[in-house]
Amino acid sequence: MAQKHFKQFIYWFVGERAGRVLTATWSWLWGLPVESGGKIAVEVAQESLETMQKSVAQLTQSVASLMAAYQQAKSMYESRQKEFRQAEQQAILAQQQGNAEAARMAMTKAILLDRSLPSLAKKFAKAETVVRAAKDRLNRERQKLETYKLEMQNLKDLAELNEALAVIDQANTELEIGSARSQFATAQTSIERRHLQMTAQAELSENPAEKLTADLAQMTLDDEIAQRLQRLTTSSSSSRSVTPSDA
Repeated sequence: MAQKHFKQFIYWFVGERAGRVLTATWSWLWGLPVESGGKIAVEVAQESLETMQKSVAQLTQSVASLMAAYQQAKSMYESRQKEFRQAEQQAILAQQQGNAEAARMAMTKAILLDRSLPSLAKKFAKAETVVRAAKDRLNRERQKLETYKLEMQNLKDLAELNEALAVIDQANTELEIGSARSQFATAQTSIERRHLQMTAQAELSENPAEKLTADLAQMTLDDEIAQRLQRLTTSSSSSRSVTPSDA
């Protein structure tokens, strides 16, 4: 009863369609059965697909931000390597020119850079591993999403088929075709039995002597009709055979 009141409140608050999807999703989250193979299940699947699409979009943005930070770290690491090589070259050049102070300062810079490069290299390698893992995860999620998109159409088609089958089942239940056939057969048998009964009664109710007399009278009448037709035919033929000279 409480669940029924909760549904009614949700339907009133957000509308029937959104309410049905919301309550169905809530039931799914709590392990309760969603309507099997119906419109609500399709709507829940659609909502889930849209949620996955949003999550993949957010993951794409996160990976893009990570890639940007990685490229920046890579540029910084490569820049420090370049500075280190330049400092060494400056130290060598200053040493060759006899400028000990400049050579010392350049070598000091090269040493400091050389000390920082291993730490940067570790961080860069770690960032590279994280970026590679993030890209792999993004590709997997994209593949899953494409699979779910294809399955979504299959779910819609299957749900429509289930609805059609449900209509047929409901029609069979409501029309009671089997019962109607049985009633028709019963009525047919009753009518045919009644016909046979009435025919038998009519035959039994007729007087055999009267029937015989009527049959004899009909036969006599038939003979007389045939004889007169024959005389008329013969007379007509004789009249046509008389010529004017005979007359």
